[in-house]
Amino acid sequence: MTPTPLPRFVQIEPVGQCNLRCRMCPIQFRTDGGPGKPSAFLRFDDFRTLIDQYPDVEELQLQGLGEPLLHPKFFHMVRYATARGIRVSTNTNMTVMTEQRAEECVRSGLHTLHVSLDGASAEAYEAIRIRARFDRVLRNLRRLVQAKARLQSELPHLRLVAVVMRANLPELPELVQLAHDEGVHTVFVQHLCHDFGEASLPAHYRPMREFIDSETLLHEDLARIEQFFDAARARAAALSVDLRLPRTRPRPEGETPASGRSRCDWPWRGSYVSYDGKAMPCCMVATPDRINFGSMLDEGVEQVWNNPAYTEFRRQLSSDTPPEVCRSCALYSGTF
Repeated sequence: MTPTPLPRFVQIEPVGQCNLRCRMCPIQFRTDGGPGKPSAFLRFDDFRTLIDQYPDVEELQLQGLGEPLLHPKFFHMVRYATARGIRVSTNTNMTVMTEQRAEECVRSGLHTLHVSLDGASAEAYEAIRIRARFDRVLRNLRRLVQAKARLQSELPHLRLVAVVMRANLPELPELVQLAHDEGVHTVFVQHLCHDFGEASLPAHYRPMREFIDSETLLHEDLARIEQFFDAARARAAALSVDLRLPRTRPRPEGETPASGRSRCDWPWRGSYVSYDGKAMPCCMVATPDRINFGSMLDEGVEQVWNNPAYTEFRRQLSSDTPPEVCRSCALYSGTF
């Protein structure tokens, strides 16, 4: 069988522990980094070992389950990659953005920074991101905008990212307004990404499934959704904000690609590696206890990328019967 070429896009998770309790994650995904345990940080030497095995990588997303800016050598990773001409992006919840980190974001060469903000008011935002403070997040966002202005830099490009659900649907028009007022010109709204519906789901993930069942827009009245989507579109057009909204219903039968690979090409296009080196099919899976193909740190990137488990996963995804973990994925169904 012909080996699958190594990808030009790589996502590596610097931190495998969360610094917030979030209603979207009503369980602790991992016990990594818990009290009395080593921090769940990717070692910088391991990062170099991984990234150096992708000879043609063009884009690196430094993001996973945890807050990337918590990593003490996050900007070392950014600089190491940008020195190779790799375009680096990351996500942040903005809770730990100090003035020093804001300046580092600019000086390190970071290309794009996605700011997670799931509400336009303190009430809505703090109900979702339980230990966060809305005013602090806005203060920290302003630190970054001011650092860019002070250093006269276009980088990093800023994009506001929100997960839409029943609880924050009415916030969308004001979220567009907030982005504009804070100097962010792109808003990317996504649906809840996975319903955790596979039969093989570990039992401790069931609260996730229950939360998504209660908050997903798949069960919301379409007229109510369109009311707020239309208002958000109108506000974005008036303010020249680039707004992306998700589909809230699966593609109709006639519009659904027959091939699974046509619906999702992640396992061919990109490599996703957890902080401890485990290869997963994509970022939607979130944690390696659901599915992984082995350790790229222990076995080598190319060896895992083309091992029997990864190869069989690609074969199934190319068929009419995809792996079960993909069937309940919003990206696969077209509702992301």
